[in-house]
This record gives sequence, structure tokens and C-alpha cells, in this order.
Amino acid sequence: MAKKSTDGAQQQPGRLKQIRMVAKMLSQADPKALPIVFGASIGTLVVVILIGWLIDQLFFSIPLGILAAAAVGMIVFGQLAQRAQYKLIAGQPGAAAAILKNMRGGWTVTEAVAGNRNLDMVHRAVGRPGVVLVSEGPRNRVGPLLGAEKKRISRAAQQVPIYDVQVGEDEGQIPVGKLQRHLMKLPRNLTKGQVAELNDRLQALPRSMQMPKGPIPKGVRMPKGPKPKTR
Repeated sequence: MAKKSTDGAQQQPGRLKQIRMVAKMLSQADPKALPIVFGASIGTLVVVILIGWLIDQLFFSIPLGILAAAAVGMIVFGQLAQRAQYKLIAGQPGAAAAILKNMRGGWTVTEAVAGNRNLDMVHRAVGRPGVVLVSEGPRNRVGPLLGAEKKRISRAAQQVPIYDVQVGEDEGQIPVGKLQRHLMKLPRNLTKGQVAELNDRLQALPRSMQMPKGPIPKGVRMPKGPKPKTR
């Protein structure tokens, strides 16, 4: 049971405990993942020490090799953990929303602004590129949802670019694991002030549905992506 702080809120697990939790999840998702991490670390250590031995700097290369091995191990560990987390939530209602809400770069995400009884849904993300409508569901069903939502917000968005992105496994759709990378490549069309004004206009619009509860497995921590470059 998690410990409680003085104000009654649950404390977040420590850094080492988080790493152990992610390592356990990663091992269950892919038994080869941890051996790959250790192999990359050991391989880096051997290469650095070998270079130090060849240039007659063995004493200096040992601590440098340990640091390099730890850095490479953490990078590989993070990448494999991210892939496992994406694989874990792929195909579940709300998976795209979970990724959108954990993106860096000043995005404002409104979940399930449109949807249907099949749990196909459209999420709205507002940021420097403009408005991005992200759908979840089969291509033949989410097309009308995206079209209707784009038409609904077009007056409030005025001349701001509106992008639509379909997340899924159908032809022409983007896998959930590549959503974050796709959005980071969009051009920065707005200033921060314009983003704030746009958010105010869009937040005033009525919502057509509520996000279904409990779509994402408990305990899943979505990774944060790199912070986009600003102008």
C-alpha cells in the first residue's frame, strides 16, 4: 500500500521503485528486453576499456566506461519500456488520449469531443501547430466523426489550421506508438498568445460526449516525449 503524506494525498513511488516496476512490466512484455539492456551496457563498457587499453589510458577508461555503460543502458531501457507501454495500451479505447495528455510542448487536450456507441472517438489537441483532431477507431467509422467535428469547430477556429489524424491499424492510419512523433513534426503556426486565445474560443463550445471511464490499464505510466523546439 502506498504511503500517505500529511495532507492525505498518496505519495508517488520513489525513483528506484518506479524503475523496478517498469523493469518487471518490460520483462513480462518481452523476456529478451532486459538481456538486451545488459548486453548493450556490457558491450559499451568493453569497447571503452579496449580503446583505453589501446591508447595506454586504461586507468582513465575504466570509470569512463562505467559511466558510458550506465548511460547507454538507461537509453536502451527507456526506449524498450516505451515500446512495451505503447504495445500494452494499443487498441484500447482512450489509448491515443493517454499519449496526448502526456505530451510536452504546451498542448491542451480535450478528450472525447465526439464519439459513438462503438467507442470510436475523437480527441482535440490544441498547440503551436493549431488544432489537431485525433480519432480512434476503424477508418470507415471515424471519417464522418472527424468531418463533423472539423465542421463544428471551424467557425471558432477561424483561420487556424485544423489537422486530423486517424490512430489505428487500418491502411492510412497511424499506429498509436507513432502518434507522438507524428505530432512533433507538425509546423509551429501559432504563438503562445494565439494558442491561449484559441483555447478560450474552443473551450466555450459544448461537448457532445464524455470520455468512457477506465479504458487504460491501472499502473501504466505513459512516457513523455522530447520537448519541441521553439522559435
